[in-house]
Amino acid sequence: MLLPLLLSLLLLSLSLLLLLPPLALLQRQHCQGARLPWLAGLQHHVAQRILGLAAAWQHRRLEQSTLLAHQSQQQALRRCLRGGLGSQYPFPGNTDMDVFRNHLPLTKSSLAQEENSAKKLLPPPSSQHRGEASLQATLLGLAALNEAYPEVLAPGGTARVTPTSPWPCPLPWPCHALGQVRPPGAEDSRALLLEALRSPGLRALEAGTATELLDVFLGLEADGEELTEAIASGSPAPLTRRAAELQEALEQGPRGLALRLWPKLQVVVTLDAGGQAEAVAALGALWCQGLAFFSPAYAASGGVMGLNLWPEQPHGLYLLSPGAPFIELLPIKEETQEDVTSTLLLAEAQEGEEYELVLTHHTGLSRCRLGDVVRVVGSYNQCPVVRFIRRLDQALNVRGEDIAEDTFSEALSQAVGQWPGAKLLDHSCVESSILDSSEGSAPHYEVFVMLRGLRNLSEENRDKLDHCLQKTSPRYKSLRFRGSVGPARVHLVGQGAFRALREALAACPVSCFPPGMPRVIRHKHLAQLLQKRVVS
Repeated sequence: MLLPLLLSLLLLSLSLLLLLPPLALLQRQHCQGARLPWLAGLQHHVAQRILGLAAAWQHRRLEQSTLLAHQSQQQALRRCLRGGLGSQYPFPGNTDMDVFRNHLPLTKSSLAQEENSAKKLLPPPSSQHRGEASLQATLLGLAALNEAYPEVLAPGGTARVTPTSPWPCPLPWPCHALGQVRPPGAEDSRALLLEALRSPGLRALEAGTATELLDVFLGLEADGEELTEAIASGSPAPLTRRAAELQEALEQGPRGLALRLWPKLQVVVTLDAGGQAEAVAALGALWCQGLAFFSPAYAASGGVMGLNLWPEQPHGLYLLSPGAPFIELLPIKEETQEDVTSTLLLAEAQEGEEYELVLTHHTGLSRCRLGDVVRVVGSYNQCPVVRFIRRLDQALNVRGEDIAEDTFSEALSQAVGQWPGAKLLDHSCVESSILDSSEGSAPHYEVFVMLRGLRNLSEENRDKLDHCLQKTSPRYKSLRFRGSVGPARVHLVGQGAFRALREALAACPVSCFPPGMPRVIRHKHLAQLLQKRVVS
């Protein structure tokens, strides 16, 4: 009953909005000095009302489901068993957890396994079930963003600068009626960026992920003169003045560039995915200095895992929803995770503890360990509020030292902090056996970094990473002392190296969404791609 009602509201809003003139044309007139037509104001008012009604309804659903988390998860499990497992599961009506766990043992799903097997262990969810969780995340995220930054959804207040969207379920009516600046039919980053640059009144900047936005700003610096010429060429006086403003802003360097380009900018919206922390840190320290970052959802290849209801929080907090897909929590133990098989339901999570996420979706007969580790930092009714910590398949392990993704990132951050003038933009690691670079020496790490403010690395600076790794990981220090592991070798790559890596990963037929940035590369051809772009 409730889903058809929401769909009816959305269809009604679309019908109303399609009858009105496209906002992009009206907004273009507004930017050129014309008074905002009353039709555009009406269009925006209708969209705001529909958004408010739809979000309020989704919020009531969320309250009901999280107040009775155990029952909600039972219903989600029942839907999974009825919807897709069919005759493969002998007890389709039985949601007893012991029966379910005994019949479906845990399986692993990792990027490395997916690339090796050329297929995903966890099939992508159907559009119907992906749509329900994604629609809720998008509506509640838009409502939360509007509450935290009331003028963001005003006409002409938002622009997306990448072909991909940060919203799990992009809706056509917010784009056209709530004032997203976007040229009709544009799907490439250059056209999107040009339209955003023409609009000085932006309050929110959207990009699919933080790494994609980093590429946009690096490209803006490299092609800034060409972009300003494109804006000024054959344009009326207001845009000619705008081109001059852009040129002046670019000449002052990267720090605070976004606010010089768009003085009213308040927030950057990107979708959280693995390996984005460094891009967020680099953007926040340089181009997007002084701006808030907001990720509306926590998503994985199996669908939307969590909702972000707190745009004002400096780091992403996500409510794990008890609806579809069905989520279990696998406690993280000090001993090897291979021996851990007992899972918990959401209502059983303990604050301060870390868990690996386990996902069951109606389209596949498997309980997949996603490899994503989260820490419980609070609760919302009976459901946990979590923060993403690391990915288990991104650990380095040449002699059993098992250096986790977050541990290595901490050591690298400490080392870069000792390199005068350097700012880390991106990095990836390769175990020496992948590149056959350990012949005649102990196995070690090959580390590829992209930096700002440093063009050459001295041997003294390179050695600092190994010292920081020894301080951070006692096990690594012990292996280095015994000579079982050789010193980490650091290579500086040129700009564009990691963009090429992401493009190669995106071209892979099993690439996941959202596109996480790999911190440990397991395949020789990808490692060689970075190796060919080493500049120091």
